[in-house]
Amino acid sequence: MYIVAIGWLYVALMMAITEHNVVAGVATFVMYGLAPVALVLYIMGTPGRRRRKSEAEAERRAGPASAASEPAKGADE
Repeated sequence: MYIVAIGWLYVALMMAITEHNVVAGVATFVMYGLAPVALVLYIMGTPGRRRRKSEAEAERRAGPASAASEPAKGADE
C-alpha cells in the first residue's frame, strides 16, 4: 500500500515542479499530493488502530490477573 502512496506523491511532485511559481507548486503538491495521501492512509489504518486499541485494553484488563498467577521473577535466584 505504501508503494502506491509513494508513487502518487512522486506524480504530485512532478506536477508541482511544472508550475510557474513556487506558491502554485507548493499548493499543487499539498492539495494533490499530501492531503489525499494522508487522508487515505489514515482511513486505511483505522482497522489496525482499532485492533491495537482493543488488544491493549484486553491486556490491561488481564494484566493484574495474569501477573498474580505467575511466580515472581528473580525470587528463586
